[in-house]
Amino acid sequence: MSSTARPGVCIIVENQTVPFDRRVWLEARALQQAGYQVSVIAPKSLQYQSSRETLEGIEIYRHRSWSARGRIGYLLEYTMALLSEMYLAFKAYRLSPFQVLQACNPPDTIFLVALLFKPLGVRFVFDHHDLSPELFQVKFSGRAFNYRILRFLERMTFRTADLCIATNDSYRQIAIERGGVDPERTAVVQTCALLHEVNAVQPVPDLKRGRRHLVVYVGFMEVQDGVASLIASIEYLVKRQGRTDSHFVLLGAGSQVPFLKSMVKDSHLEEFIEFTGLVPRETVGIYLSTADVCVAPDALNPLNDNCTMVKNLEYMAFGKPVVLFDLKQGRATLGDSAFYATPGDPIDFAQKIATLLDSESLRKSMGDLARQRVVEELNWDVQRAIYVNAFATLLNHNSHR
Repeated sequence: MSSTARPGVCIIVENQTVPFDRRVWLEARALQQAGYQVSVIAPKSLQYQSSRETLEGIEIYRHRSWSARGRIGYLLEYTMALLSEMYLAFKAYRLSPFQVLQACNPPDTIFLVALLFKPLGVRFVFDHHDLSPELFQVKFSGRAFNYRILRFLERMTFRTADLCIATNDSYRQIAIERGGVDPERTAVVQTCALLHEVNAVQPVPDLKRGRRHLVVYVGFMEVQDGVASLIASIEYLVKRQGRTDSHFVLLGAGSQVPFLKSMVKDSHLEEFIEFTGLVPRETVGIYLSTADVCVAPDALNPLNDNCTMVKNLEYMAFGKPVVLFDLKQGRATLGDSAFYATPGDPIDFAQKIATLLDSESLRKSMGDLARQRVVEELNWDVQRAIYVNAFATLLNHNSHR
């Protein structure tokens, strides 16, 4: 590579497409703005069907997406995705050689692509989005043979990586203790909001549907997300406490939505709970700007206890008080800007919501604490600098080898 050539980075993400995946797109843009040539390999989606396009100077290669069920189905899905990633990575390299390949999990199989490029001098960065073994535990229960395979794949990913990027300190410790990663080969980069986007959003009172308060949930709706527990909390508020002053909005999608809607119908809560489905990011911002209280009902388990929920960082950016179950990483992120309910207790969760709804001054003071932390640290301007510097350090270190 000549001294004037722009270093290249190829990012592979399998779980979501881009630019829909918020974290991956922020990272890709950060690198492109820092002078890197960036390409991204991702699956197609209903919204993004083109196999190749250029957005904001970033080359995007998309492959077909497969939806699986059962053990054999998942094996086929991951195998086909991996083969597609290998093919597209070599295609991207042939068109514009890159010096770094970044893998965004799940799954923890993309290190196999990195191994093919290691002989070419390509560095491997592991951007650790999820604890895949713990995710398997939560979704499928138990420590079966498949769990041991996932632990093996995770270990191999850690060992292959030249740099591990963690989403929080818990993930960093797992990389060091469970993955045997040298602490100097780690960095913590959180998925935070862009302050200028947040500052531009104005509330829309009509979203409260004529009620005094608006309570908002944003995110996926899978088993591990605990939205069924939230509905139980809402039922307690409406039927046991007689609260009819609040409208509850659930923004997002997931496999649990049909079940959750049936829960709402069976409990006769349709007039109080609204499902929006997937909506544009701008619309999410308007709901968050309008909300009085935000909620994160993720249950206590080995996965959630170590995760920083992106929704919590979004809630904080909009200066909103949050109710969540008492999780280690949740408390580390939110501090005094949240109420922490007893894990597994939807009634306590409901009571914490009620306490906030009944006190405007409490909502404001907690929201102000959240916003202050975001302004000082938990915003993308700060996190972007950490991310870009980690790449610069990696490439500078290797240039002196």
